[in-house]
Amino acid sequence: MEFKVNSKELEKILARVYPAIPSRTPMPILENFLFAIEDGALTVYATDLEISLKSSINIVAEENKSILLPAKLLYDVVRSFKDTTITFEISDSGRTTLTTEHGKYTISHLGTEDYPDIPSFPDENVDEEEINEFSINGMDLKYALEKTTFALSKEEMRPAMMGALFEFSGEGFRIVTTDGHRLVNYLRKDIKQDFDEQYIVPERALSVIQKLLDERDVKIFLTKTHISFTLNEIELISRLIKHKYPDYSSVIPLENEFTLKIKTKELHDAIKRMMLFSSSSTRRVKFSLKDNVLQISAEDTDLGASGTENILCEYIGDPLDIGFNSQYVNDILSHMTSEEELLFKLHSPTKAVIIFPTEKKENLDLMMLLMPVRLNS
Repeated sequence: MEFKVNSKELEKILARVYPAIPSRTPMPILENFLFAIEDGALTVYATDLEISLKSSINIVAEENKSILLPAKLLYDVVRSFKDTTITFEISDSGRTTLTTEHGKYTISHLGTEDYPDIPSFPDENVDEEEINEFSINGMDLKYALEKTTFALSKEEMRPAMMGALFEFSGEGFRIVTTDGHRLVNYLRKDIKQDFDEQYIVPERALSVIQKLLDERDVKIFLTKTHISFTLNEIELISRLIKHKYPDYSSVIPLENEFTLKIKTKELHDAIKRMMLFSSSSTRRVKFSLKDNVLQISAEDTDLGASGTENILCEYIGDPLDIGFNSQYVNDILSHMTSEEELLFKLHSPTKAVIIFPTEKKENLDLMMLLMPVRLNS
């Protein structure tokens, strides 16, 4: 059989799904694109078993056919073409020939019988009651993920924390991430569903979807095992992490009565300088609070280097010395650069600190939590 397709249109399709092709895998079959031609549409699939991507384009074809084509070779070849028409001729002998006005190129293809099944949404084989769905603006989701995913854990011993918690409740749509040292709690109060559920979405899916989001709405389907994001003629499907998420609310302190209000940029600039003086082993910085002045200091005894800076602030509370990992402070401030001022709520040198933007956004709550580190006596 044969079909024709514009090279630039095909390149767009392949570029969308290529991120799901694994760079290394013990299953060579996953190094292929699945081309499925059905009823005048070409759908291209790719998967690494954790995430799957698929995108479609209309073509003229008289038959239905499915084959596997080597992803890297095909993508590189199609990208090398100028704007032209490619004729695909698929033979029964395991050869696919690509013909353009200037050349002819032959690639081996495989049958699809051993290719893993990719779930579809909505799925006629799944009870409708088991599928939850909602929509969110793409830029709103991108903002939420940018603010939260930096705090994901990388420790495989804690698999639940390697994903983001998507929680639906009467309060709204919440995303929580934590690595045990810091925690981000993002809540959209205006996105309320008629279901109360928790789902844990893996980091890989979140990383890929962030790059695909734009101002258009995203439709999201959720089952007990998978999540699907549909946008811009592309669908990303991911397995969910099937572990229980830790009780994040139990670690958020309620008794933090001391408050520090400070300019975000001034604090961030000071922290970046203090990181140059903090020990490479502990990365520790010390915050000393007293009389509306925040003194930040760091010392690297191995290099015989130290630094101290004073920043004017609004502080209400007893004098307090508290230590932090400078990298974790920097990470939080890097994701708060759009906020002019921040409010820190503190209690003691050993209790978690919670951080909010001082300017609240309508229907949005954003809170970050940071665990202190022990100071040398």
